[in-house]
Amino acid sequence: MTQTDAPKPANQKRLMKSAARLYAVQALFQMEQSGQTTEQVVNEFLDHRFGAVYEGDEMLDGNTSVFRKLVEDAVNYQAPIDQMTDRALVAKWPIARIDPTLRATFRAAGAELTQGDTPPKVVITEFVDVARAFFPEGKEPKFVNAVLDHMAREAQPEAF
Repeated sequence: MTQTDAPKPANQKRLMKSAARLYAVQALFQMEQSGQTTEQVVNEFLDHRFGAVYEGDEMLDGNTSVFRKLVEDAVNYQAPIDQMTDRALVAKWPIARIDPTLRATFRAAGAELTQGDTPPKVVITEFVDVARAFFPEGKEPKFVNAVLDHMAREAQPEAF
C-alpha cells in the first residue's frame, strides 16, 4: 500500500493498522527464513521498511504498536496458535507442511484473534486481504478465509 494511493486522513488510522498486519506477516516470514530474533526483525522493519520507497512509490507507514504486538504475540504464543491452526487444517496438512507465507499469516492472525480485541470478523477480512496481496491470482485467500473462520470460532465462539 503506497502513500500516493492513501485516501483521506479519516481512513489513515485504519490503513496504518492494515499495513501493520501486512508488515507483521512479512516479519514473521523473515524470522522463520533467517533465524533472526523478534527484536532484530522488528527494528529492521521500523527503521527500514515502514515508509520505504520502492520503484518511486512510498510505502504506507504501519501502526507501530499494532505491528510490534502482532509479531511479539505470534512468537510468544506460537505453540497454541499453531495447535489451533492445525485443528483448522485438513489432517494430512499440518501447519509445518503449508506455504511459509500462509504459516506467517495464520500466526499473525492467530495472535490477533487470541490476544487482541479486534472483532474476529474484522481480523478475518484483514488477513484475507493480506493473503490477496501475496497471492493475487491464487486460491490462497479463500483457503485463508476458511482456516481463519475455523480459528476465530474456536478462539471467540461468543462472537458468532
